[in-house]
Amino acid sequence: MGKGDKRSKKGKLFRGSYGNSRPKGKVIQKKRAAAKRAKK
Repeated sequence: MGKGDKRSKKGKLFRGSYGNSRPKGKVIQKKRAAAKRAKK
């Protein structure tokens, strides 16, 4: 679970790739908005 692990966030940052552990752009914003709505 370090830089060499392509499935972890740290590994994705190191490689410069995106996926489930490091989503890209608007996907993050949608999830955060949904989480805020769920809390209320």
